[in-house]
Amino acid sequence: MLRKLKLKKGDTVIVNTGSEKGKKGTILDIDRKNGKVTVKDVNVRTKHVKARKQGQESGIIKIECPIDVSKVNFYCDKCEKGVRLGIKINEDGTKTRFCKSCNEIK
Repeated sequence: MLRKLKLKKGDTVIVNTGSEKGKKGTILDIDRKNGKVTVKDVNVRTKHVKARKQGQESGIIKIECPIDVSKVNFYCDKCEKGVRLGIKINEDGTKTRFCKSCNEIK
């Protein structure tokens, strides 16, 4: 099931639950089908990689794993906290996102 999300790739978000609570980062990838987002420097795991071809390196690498979208909030620079987003439809038919706390257009 595809979820309608107000978040976009490149948005700054803050984690509000779990062991990563309080960390801020930008969204790298969004999986709308499963409702997951990948945030830079959040939920970093180590992965042991074996070389598959000659010349390819093996070793331990760090990758960001996706977390559920319900665990993150959009970070408003003006409010300096995690906020909810709303959508306004303009007179010309375009949609704009706004902070529900301070009504600043994002």
